[in-house]
Amino acid sequence: MHKNMRHWPPGVPLRMAIPETSLYFNLDVAATRYPGRTAIAYYGSEVSYAALRQEVDRLAGFLQARFGVAKGDRVVLYLQNSPQFVVAYHAILRAGAVVVPVNTMNLAAEVEHIVTDCGARVAIFGQELAAHVTPLLGSALVHGLSACYRDYLHADTDLPVPEVVAQDRLAIDGATPWHEAVAAGIAPMPVEVGPDDLAIIPYTSGTTGAPKGCMHTHRSVMHPAIGAAEFCRIAKDQVALAALPMFHVTGLQMGVNAVVFAGGTMAIMTRWDRRCAAMLIQRYRVSTWTAIPTMLFDFLAQPDLADFDLSSLSLLSGGGAAMPKAVAEKIHALWGLPYVEGYGLSETMATTHTNPVQRPKAQCLGIPIQDTDSVVVDPDTLALLPPDGVGEILIRGPQVFKGYWGREDATRAAFVEIEGERFFRTGDLGYIDEDGYFFIVDRLKRMINASGYKVWPAEVENLMFAHPAIQEACVIGIRDRQRGESVKLVAVLAQGQTTTEAEVIAWAREHMAAYKVPHVVEFVDRLPKSGTGKVQWRELQAREREREAD
Repeated sequence: MHKNMRHWPPGVPLRMAIPETSLYFNLDVAATRYPGRTAIAYYGSEVSYAALRQEVDRLAGFLQARFGVAKGDRVVLYLQNSPQFVVAYHAILRAGAVVVPVNTMNLAAEVEHIVTDCGARVAIFGQELAAHVTPLLGSALVHGLSACYRDYLHADTDLPVPEVVAQDRLAIDGATPWHEAVAAGIAPMPVEVGPDDLAIIPYTSGTTGAPKGCMHTHRSVMHPAIGAAEFCRIAKDQVALAALPMFHVTGLQMGVNAVVFAGGTMAIMTRWDRRCAAMLIQRYRVSTWTAIPTMLFDFLAQPDLADFDLSSLSLLSGGGAAMPKAVAEKIHALWGLPYVEGYGLSETMATTHTNPVQRPKAQCLGIPIQDTDSVVVDPDTLALLPPDGVGEILIRGPQVFKGYWGREDATRAAFVEIEGERFFRTGDLGYIDEDGYFFIVDRLKRMINASGYKVWPAEVENLMFAHPAIQEACVIGIRDRQRGESVKLVAVLAQGQTTTEAEVIAWAREHMAAYKVPHVVEFVDRLPKSGTGKVQWRELQAREREREAD
């Protein structure tokens, strides 16, 4: 395929040798090379690479000996950003098993679906999330391990510690406490794991509503973790502000995998706090920060931001939503840095495209990174389109997933052949400009982008049908000045039922992750439908856009 290389980063090879090793091996190498270097900085307490590897090996040994975790087993990881997340992630991989990261905003029904879909028998979870896991212990789940984040606070600090981190240990019925598992001191058994063995199954929703597991190997995870860092010229001794959720592919890749591979330092935030972020950047001389636009909106709004020394920052990157030009200009004026936007999906384990640091474009996906090819085609005919022609963005490269767990039909539908090559269909509509940069203009798939979180209307609709007063539901997106988009529910009430917008929203907060909860509810007598009875969601969406324009 034709690839415009005029603006390729100088000195970065077009192709990259991917290590033929496991993701755990990255930690083993870093701990051997830099045993005394700080791997994790956590609210004033620090964990060296030697100590991190020791904790990982002990937990891996426990998972194998006590929980029976073996090669290929899926283990659910339901933790907020913390040292425990980093330890558990690598311990699962050290045991030869597969990490299934779960969004910590997911509630019981959402967690249950993932557990049963992937066939996990073991879950590692934060104690504050126990209510959404313990009902599964003894049925779908055989074993549970509960973590108290405070266990890794070893020093007094003036940093603002979130309440969930300051919380004392809680006894969780049916679950083994984290500290007991690590204290058991069980050495792990050797496991042969190759680059093409499964490593991670992040879940993404689809237009049918049910979340699907994206099967990634050690190789497909390794490629963008290393490639994106090299493409952006990140120094091997980087200090990264790990503020994006690690359960999300971008937060995991840029906040954990890329950092560990280089032997750098993770300054971990369990909860977003703009003042804490400024303090961490100043105190630890943070050099790289991957942040979504809404995070930066809040950060820049601090009245005393000028009092902090943020001069150590050398790379500010992100994606998930377009950065407004005015905010990007403010960032450049403050720090002399561009906001480097990129693009990726759960199916590609984050980065497929990113902007060259030496010549980024605003509100742009960038260009395909090393070993990655991307084209724009007519979504119906699959004919290749010329520059500026709007069509579906397709991708092929080492980071593309193997397929959806247990969903052969969905996997087949996700791929097409173009000129003899197999490409993944992103469902995003965009175009390539004359310089070879990619831009996104719309979505072929039905999806709402709320502060970078993907909300699939069909999934929210399925959950809303459980509300006793709702007979029919249709979810659309509404413009939101702060979040980009938010969720709107258009509902038909069941005969004889009454409820209010506030009551429906309150109910939704108890049954789904907060970012999926409708911000607006409109009650109607009937939903527009096609001749075959399908709800015409596009018609409702068009009406909403007209209303917003007025």
